[in-house]
Amino acid sequence: MKRKIVALCLFLLLLSGISLFVQANADEATTYNAEEIYERAESAVFYIRALNDDNTLKASGTGVMISPDGIAATAYHVVAEADHLEAIFNDGRMVSSIEVLGRDDQTDAAILKLPAATAVARENASFEKKASYNALRVRETAVKHGEKVFAIGYPMKDTPIITEGIINSPKAEINGRDRILTSAQIVGGMSGGPVIDRYGRLAGIVSGSMRTMNNIHLVIPTEQLRNLLPPSTK
Repeated sequence: MKRKIVALCLFLLLLSGISLFVQANADEATTYNAEEIYERAESAVFYIRALNDDNTLKASGTGVMISPDGIAATAYHVVAEADHLEAIFNDGRMVSSIEVLGRDDQTDAAILKLPAATAVARENASFEKKASYNALRVRETAVKHGEKVFAIGYPMKDTPIITEGIINSPKAEINGRDRILTSAQIVGGMSGGPVIDRYGRLAGIVSGSMRTMNNIHLVIPTEQLRNLLPPSTK
C-alpha cells in the first residue's frame, strides 16, 4: 500500500512538472505585433525632464519602469548633472522627487528610483490611484542577429511614438563601449527609452545613433543596467 501511495505521489509530481514546463514554453511562445507591444508597454514608459536648480530645462528624454516598486531605467546623458528630475506618464501624471540610484557615464546607463505609487496618487488626486507602477519584464538572455525589436520614446512631451526594426548586431564595440545595434528608427528625445523584443521584454535602452552608418542606432544592453541595480533588486 505504501509503495502505491509513493508511486502515486511521484506520478503527480511528474505531471505537475510537465504542466509547468508546457506553460513556461507557451508563455515564451507568445509574440506581439507593434500595436500590441505599444498597448502593453505605454503605461511603463514616461517622458523625463532634467531640470536646473531654477527649474529651467536642461535636457529631456525617455525612461521606462523596470520594477513595480518604482525602479526605472534611462540613458545617463539624459539625467547627467541635473539638479532634479520630473517624469510625466502617458495618462498625464507628473512624478517628482526622483532619485538617481546608479549611473555610469562610460556605458551611458542610469537607474532611477521614483517615489511610491501611492504617494504619487496623493499628489495627482484627479488620477486613478495605483498601488504600484506598471513595469516591463527585463530580458535575461542576449539578443540575436536579425531579431525583431520595437523602440518607444518621447520626441516631444505629449507625443510618444513606436518604431520597428531588427537587431543588426547584438554586440559592437563603439568608443570603448559594448552596444547593441538596431535599425529601429531613433529620433531626438527617445534617448533612455526602451527597446522591446517581440515577447514584450525589455531588451535594451536607447543611447544614440551611429554617425558613420545611416539608420543604425545604439542600444545599451540590459546587462549594463543590471550592474547598476542595488543588490536587493537584482
